Amino acid sequence: MEQHPIELILLRQWASYLDIPVWLMDVHGDLLFYNEPAETILGLRFDEAGRINASQLAETFATTRLDGSPMPAEELPIVAALQTGRPAHGGVRFRAADGTWRQIQVTAFPVDAMGRRHGVVAMFWESAAP
Repeated sequence: MEQHPIELILLRQWASYLDIPVWLMDVHGDLLFYNEPAETILGLRFDEAGRINASQLAETFATTRLDGSPMPAEELPIVAALQTGRPAHGGVRFRAADGTWRQIQVTAFPVDAMGRRHGVVAMFWESAAP
């Protein structure tokens, strides 16, 4: 089992205390953790999620733009932050694992330390329909 950088370990711990949904992935785009508030929105417990990679997010959660048009994975804020190394924000509509369609706002930013990229973290919350 791969040992993750301390920055990601500490972020996971921090996220577990928050009341806002948080998603954490490593530099390869693999899901490392999401917290209990995220479980509620995603309709799936973290320990049941299995392996999810950034390239699979749009398909796994049937993501669309807010207007309902298809949204490829690279347009998701967390994937954009991972690929560009810059913070990203945007609205997303998706089908949760329990079948419920939800609309969220997502803010994602890269986790860099000591000159290295370690991963990316996203915070998200439900938003009102347009």
